[in-house]
Amino acid sequence: MKKISLFLLLVGFAANAQAVKEVSSTWMSFMQGISIESKTKKKFKVEASVKVITNDAHASGGLWARVDNKNDEKGFFENMEDRPITAADWQTYTLEGTIDSNSDVLNFGGVCEYNGKFYFDNFKLFIENDKGIFEQVPIQNNSFEQPAKDGYIPKWHLGVTKDKVIKVKEYDITASADKTDGKSAIMVEGKGIVYKERGKIGGVDGASPKIADMISMLEDLKDRVENKVKNMSQYELDYLHDENANRIGSLIMHLAAAEAYYQVYTFEGREFNDEEKKKWEVALELDQAGRDTFKGHEVQYYLDIYNEVRAKTIAELKKRDDAWFEEVQKGSGMSNHYCWFHVMEHQSSHLGQILFLAKRIPPEPVALKQPIKN
Repeated sequence: MKKISLFLLLVGFAANAQAVKEVSSTWMSFMQGISIESKTKKKFKVEASVKVITNDAHASGGLWARVDNKNDEKGFFENMEDRPITAADWQTYTLEGTIDSNSDVLNFGGVCEYNGKFYFDNFKLFIENDKGIFEQVPIQNNSFEQPAKDGYIPKWHLGVTKDKVIKVKEYDITASADKTDGKSAIMVEGKGIVYKERGKIGGVDGASPKIADMISMLEDLKDRVENKVKNMSQYELDYLHDENANRIGSLIMHLAAAEAYYQVYTFEGREFNDEEKKKWEVALELDQAGRDTFKGHEVQYYLDIYNEVRAKTIAELKKRDDAWFEEVQKGSGMSNHYCWFHVMEHQSSHLGQILFLAKRIPPEPVALKQPIKN
């Protein structure tokens, strides 16, 4: 192969050399990266064989590429979102993009979404030379002849950035004898992923029209809270921004407590009793007691409580109709509709607080090893 008039450097990735973060997601990705410089604008092509075996109507595979420019500027990006791969037989797919004098790193790889078996093989990378001819650039382990093992792919990186190894709990990666080149391919299998429809208000089975609208809005905001916190570590959940702030874990508890209060207020026409105060009052008030109480838990502890409260809300709302929704609570002047609107916007308010705090969490301190005593 003729020498390409570019500076190329394969960027190797080793999972055992970096901290691995396990997350929950509806999709996963793997990648390689090449440091690249060009004095002029040039085209590139990523090519690979892919097939998808699935019964999930939302599942698809794809190729993706992203050019990271100098000074952290955004460059070319495509992930085949407009032409997802769903074919059950091996086919070769191509993704084309551009690099220029501002380009720094070319990242490329495969992506999978939702449930099914996603097969990948025979990746190829081509970059245009000064004469406008595409020349092939070597890729490490391009046909996966170094087979996947223990959920990792030799010479490839899990995730979408070179500095973070992201292992998605819902996906398993194994070597496959079903291949198009060489002795093996990789098979990525997604299991147990639940699709949640977005972008619609109402249409909830078993609920009257206005109540259906409210349930869908409550659920949309709860999904946003969960999506932000579900992959947080205990350190992140417990982080205290300052002496007057709240921990993110305590804010999730606060959302559950407020919703539990409006359950008894609207469904039963009363305040918390003594037993309920004991259970919820600290989370509801969120003062120093809240900062002292809600820490030391993994995220699922908080989400289980939040989910249990929400399940009761939906079940009880479905028992009622739009006429009940417009009834006014005695002595307050608030309709049931307004009360649940408040629960909805209360979630939105604290979601903003969670987003604010999440961006200000410093890296977790690395524990230093104890010095060896003589």
